[in-house]
Amino acid sequence: MTLLERVNTLPENFVWGGATAAYQVEGNTKVGGKGKTMWDDYLKEQGRFSPDPASDFFNRYLEDIRLSKEHGLNAIRISIAWTRIFPDGYGKPVKVGIDYYHNLFKACLDNGIEPYVTLHHFDSPKKLFDQGEWLNRQNIDYFVDYARFCFKEFNEVTNWFTINEPVPLAFSQFIQGNFPPNHHFDVTRGIQAQHNEMLAHARVVNLYKNELKKEGNIGVIHSLTPVYPITDTSENRHAAKLKDAFMNKFVLDATFLGYYSEDTMNSINEIFQLNDASLKVEDGDFSIMKQAASQNDYFGINYYQNEFIQSYEGESTSHFNGTGERGTSTFKFKGVGESVKKEGVPQTDWDWNIYPEGLYDILKRVSHDYKNCKTIYITENGMGYKDGTPTREDEVIDDTPRIDYIDQHLEALLKARSEGVDVQGYFVWSLQDQFSWANGYNKRYGLFYVDFETQKRYIKKSALWFKELAKTMEK
Repeated sequence: MTLLERVNTLPENFVWGGATAAYQVEGNTKVGGKGKTMWDDYLKEQGRFSPDPASDFFNRYLEDIRLSKEHGLNAIRISIAWTRIFPDGYGKPVKVGIDYYHNLFKACLDNGIEPYVTLHHFDSPKKLFDQGEWLNRQNIDYFVDYARFCFKEFNEVTNWFTINEPVPLAFSQFIQGNFPPNHHFDVTRGIQAQHNEMLAHARVVNLYKNELKKEGNIGVIHSLTPVYPITDTSENRHAAKLKDAFMNKFVLDATFLGYYSEDTMNSINEIFQLNDASLKVEDGDFSIMKQAASQNDYFGINYYQNEFIQSYEGESTSHFNGTGERGTSTFKFKGVGESVKKEGVPQTDWDWNIYPEGLYDILKRVSHDYKNCKTIYITENGMGYKDGTPTREDEVIDDTPRIDYIDQHLEALLKARSEGVDVQGYFVWSLQDQFSWANGYNKRYGLFYVDFETQKRYIKKSALWFKELAKTMEK
């Protein structure tokens, strides 16, 4: 049976979406009273990339929503820029930002595109970042207040996510060091930030369900990276277990158990001992988290790649490939393991494994290990690629490798569904080409090509292929 034939077996209300993030698409970072995020001064000081104009979604959202509708999408992931509403993260809300999001959500709904809205997507307010961001528990209070405002103000939104990717945010800030504040292998801060983000998530879920008693849906989004030993030795299996606890199990436990299991903490404590690190959990944290663990309506999984690992006892060191210079990334974590490549597994120019089996494995694992995990959405999946530059006004950009990537991962999704995993949606990352954080602008993910100088949109072959999938779904 072909992919198109198998897709036809999906339910009529299956979600086909495109994913975005405010800071990566909106541009216009100084418009309408918007406050600075943790990125603005940092990017300016680096002098490599600017978040303006990004994809100019702030002004061009109607065009992108129209393209979404024309190409068969029925949903879009959007994040709210915290500082577009509260420039400092708290205080008096800004009307321009509020009106913008009302208009954006209305345009989505008017075009039959359901908005799935994330409250925090890597763009903490600069003022709160300077005060410690997720390491400062007062930041959690401000986040809850911001969430309360959004829940009350934007009644047209019924599908919410609290935080996007707590692990990659903390990992990039404090372990790999390619996000501000650029710490390297600061394990204490890396794990404490994860815990505090998960506590913030739990408090917001409890607010939504218990205090405000909203009738919509709410959950969290984790980027999950299945870890495999490069060869089947006891040392490599142990390395994989440790890295998995740090990258996956810690936050999965927090989400669905509301505490960290003994098995998880045995691995985390071993990492702590090897790296002179610690975690502080305050009285009452787990009771808050346990309450939320039973109330998540759905769960978002972002999946891009797996990791192969071998044991490693040397000092920690890494090199981040942010330019697409193939073969330049390295990652060695003291006492945990070294990331390695496996013969026969292809990689992108950014050294990311193309391994759809990992998506199947992680779906099966979450469904099996966490019985209170309800509906799952694949909230991001896609391929960073150096798309060719268009030479004609009407050119369709050939991104066949991206089609192959999505095709393989949808097959993995369908296989997991056929075995009982409740997956009800797929969001491709990304809707359009966007500003890609530490990678700048040459790492393109979109279904729609953006000329960042003129902001002209071009259709890619992947968008036409996605449209054919949607047509197959029509009953």
